[in-house]
Amino acid sequence: MKKTIKFSPPDISAYEICEVVDALKSGWITTGFRTKLLERRLAAFVETGSVDIDVNADQNKRKYSNRVACLNSGTAAEELNLMILGIGPGDEVIVPAYTYTATASPIIHCGAKVVFVDIQKDGCPSSRLPEMDYDQVEAAINENTKAIIGVDLGGLVCDYEKLYEIAERKKDLFRPMESDGTVLGDLSSRIQKSLGRIAIIADCAHSLGGSRIVNGERKYCGALADFTSFSFHAVKNFTTAEGGASTWLPIEGVSDEEIYGMFQLLSLHGQSKDAFAKMQIGAWEYDIIGPWYKCNMTDITAAIGLRQLDRYPGLLERRDEIIDAYNKFFDEMGIWHLNHHTPEMDSSRHLYLIRVPGITEEQRNEIMDKLAERGVATNVHFKPLPMMTAYKKLGWDIKDFPNSYDYYHNLITIPLHTLLTDEDVEFICENVKAVLKG
Repeated sequence: MKKTIKFSPPDISAYEICEVVDALKSGWITTGFRTKLLERRLAAFVETGSVDIDVNADQNKRKYSNRVACLNSGTAAEELNLMILGIGPGDEVIVPAYTYTATASPIIHCGAKVVFVDIQKDGCPSSRLPEMDYDQVEAAINENTKAIIGVDLGGLVCDYEKLYEIAERKKDLFRPMESDGTVLGDLSSRIQKSLGRIAIIADCAHSLGGSRIVNGERKYCGALADFTSFSFHAVKNFTTAEGGASTWLPIEGVSDEEIYGMFQLLSLHGQSKDAFAKMQIGAWEYDIIGPWYKCNMTDITAAIGLRQLDRYPGLLERRDEIIDAYNKFFDEMGIWHLNHHTPEMDSSRHLYLIRVPGITEEQRNEIMDKLAERGVATNVHFKPLPMMTAYKKLGWDIKDFPNSYDYYHNLITIPLHTLLTDEDVEFICENVKAVLKG
């Protein structure tokens, strides 16, 4: 029977629709109480892994406020993370060559230099995540290095503890910035001086709900790096249609309220009051602290997120069921695939990557075309950035990153989403088998 399997449609239920309708009827559709509620609930989820904490209770409301800043995209989240860290012209940021442009382009937006490093041969030995070569990371550090960005591709969580260890070993090279006398410059200088080392940033666009064991304790994404960015784009496990969020770990001598307040300034034109605050009687007047950006989250998108978060544990369970079926099939076929669960890491189960042995890039593309003809949409995550026009113009060459090219050239991403039925999964497996045998 002919089927059409989409690659990653959003899983939107009546719960999300009803919440959006309520938001539209409320008369308040930009940043408001739904956005603030989602921020507190995400803060509680990042800390505990639970979606059931009452974040409106007095004690919890205080505890989880000013810990997450919801924005209009994960890219905006990473860029504001970099700005608050004070990263700009003359600075360098190390990233894996194997990633999407949203990891690297915010560095360029800030005026800093992207420094690519290759991945480990065939990825992490246990999870197969295309994780950075840590020896190359350490070798790339110099007095201009201000941050390292780890990428949790497919929802698998990279080893941030290794990045911290490298940053500590290289801390003698670190030169914190001095304040330029502005509000942002003063905050950035204090953060850099408090850290006293290169900042560790997590690109968790794929990995909300993922975790690692650190010193015997489970830590969730958002609580593993100094600063973290999440994406809630339509193709992600957890979506607000478009959207994202920043989180950060406590920094000695700098309050969460200060950091959260700077996110509000940077995301709302540098305006000292948001629209909600300005609506209060006698509170219309405001100041513009800096000529900054407009990238806040609205209550309409937050409404989707609130109900998505209610459903998220069930969505992750369904993804595990699909992954188990895929693992059994591809293991029998002798086909390489990601390992979403290892003794030290649990993934958010975002993408299912396979690598077909012994084929060329052209043969990989032919396989994908034949699967599409049979009704199975596939993708590739990712084409390494040194292969892209914009980054080639900056002087990068994929020949300098052989492990990244080798990982990419025979890779196919198979559909993994919660609208797949068991019959759909069986159909996908049957057609993959038929095409590969052909």
